[in-house]
Amino acid sequence: MQLHRLFSAFPAGLPGVGLLLLRVVVGATLVAHGSLCLLSSERMTFLLSVISAILLLSGACLLIGFLTPILSLLACLECFGIAFSWFPPPLMSSFDSKLALAPILAISAAIALLGPGAFSLDARLFGWKEIVIPPASRPPHD
Repeated sequence: MQLHRLFSAFPAGLPGVGLLLLRVVVGATLVAHGSLCLLSSERMTFLLSVISAILLLSGACLLIGFLTPILSLLACLECFGIAFSWFPPPLMSSFDSKLALAPILAISAAIALLGPGAFSLDARLFGWKEIVIPPASRPPHD
């Protein structure tokens, strides 16, 4: 599978925990924002439903670390869209300040560049595999 080229490494230990924390912050923010949009909108349009569903889906996938490089770039686009008012007004309810989007933009860009870390579904699915070759049971014949 060619998807492993998206990931350079899956750091474990404290760097892996750091990447997990970054993913949780961005993922939880996107899930909360998408949920607020779905629950608080009196005039739900098709476009608003689609945008809210994309926010929820990308946030949930970032929380578990699935397709992290792609979905963290999508999170950047979502935040740009909210910051530059590309989306309908009800999406601005939880991010009234454009300054509140700056950390989410920066963190999602960092996640896209660094990868998901060892504590992710990506690491389980696409991480480096260890192949153990057992010792020969008989000595080779000359």
